[in-house]
Amino acid sequence: MTDSKPRRRAVVVVLDACGVGELPDSAEYGDAGADTLTHVAQDAGGLTLPNLGALGLGNITTVLGVPAAGAPVVHGRLHPIGPGKDSTTGHWELMGTITPAPLPTYPDGFPDAVLARLREATGREFCCNKPYSGTEVIDDFGEHHLKTGELILYTSADSVLQIAAHDDVVSEPELHELCARIRTVMTGADAVGRVIARPFTGAPGAFERTTGRKDFSVDPPSRTYLDELAADGVPVHSVGKVYDLFAGRSITEAHKGKTNADGLAATTALLQDLDHGLIFTNLVETDQLYGHRHDVAGFARALRAIDDEVAVWRELLGPDDLLILTADHGVDPRSAHTDHTREHVPLLAASPSVPDGHRHDGPMSDVGATVLQWLTGREAPELPGAPFLARGINAAG
Repeated sequence: MTDSKPRRRAVVVVLDACGVGELPDSAEYGDAGADTLTHVAQDAGGLTLPNLGALGLGNITTVLGVPAAGAPVVHGRLHPIGPGKDSTTGHWELMGTITPAPLPTYPDGFPDAVLARLREATGREFCCNKPYSGTEVIDDFGEHHLKTGELILYTSADSVLQIAAHDDVVSEPELHELCARIRTVMTGADAVGRVIARPFTGAPGAFERTTGRKDFSVDPPSRTYLDELAADGVPVHSVGKVYDLFAGRSITEAHKGKTNADGLAATTALLQDLDHGLIFTNLVETDQLYGHRHDVAGFARALRAIDDEVAVWRELLGPDDLLILTADHGVDPRSAHTDHTREHVPLLAASPSVPDGHRHDGPMSDVGATVLQWLTGREAPELPGAPFLARGINAAG
């Protein structure tokens, strides 16, 4: 008997922190005038992104070096419905989950009651306990940590609890296990978006973070488009930190992507091998390595490497495939702080069976709605978002 289900593929690639302009409420977050890609391009003296440009990146907003395309694909700017400007809520919004209230933040560090729970859960003591840059915190507290064994506890403007530890004091697997325990006690009013393990190595004056980072996210607060896909038996393959951001929910298989090179390669391999389902990728370096450090040159290099792989992906797309490129928030290099910036995110959506592009501006959850319709032929009216494709969506055809 022939399987009547559609054998379609969709690929959603999140270019982490690649925002495209401030939102009406950005000033409330200290982000008035934020415009990450525009400012990266200007400060880099222009970007060379021929493949993203051909899709229509220059039609979305002004990007120095990237002219508007004559025949762009579906393109536009998307906005969050809910509050916040972090990776967790950004990815949730793309898949139709809107947090009802801002996730908790700790601008003055974690209170004594929380510290007591952390000590009880881990049996360890902590130092720092304040908002801090992830690279500066190991420079400033790493030697103390080596001498005392106290774990380096810090946060940021985002809803995160981060634990840094040297491999000689706490092994990477042990650090992951400690952070998993911490996740279980950060609940209720203290349910931070992510508990993040941050292992590092090296000697004082030359400490370096490793690729052993692991995020322990709070569960999404409501049903997602990933849940809808799972209910229909559609496989979901995550690449990079997507699995962590959704606490593994409704993800069939997770693939490593701790670096952009790993994430790009994994996405390409999946496009070569899978015959149907969703590939959901996060490319982290524009955020983690370059965005938070306001490293414009590094940001530009990362974008160029992504642009090169976009050409490969387009060659691998068949008529039943859909490629969506977007982001989760911004991290403007001109900001006075080094945290995320609240911004619109880009939308570029291409498929050989949808040759005519158009402008689409809407909520970020339109991505999840479009993916569901593309892969199953149905919608989920109870979830936010609506499909933005008017053609190529009849799964039974």
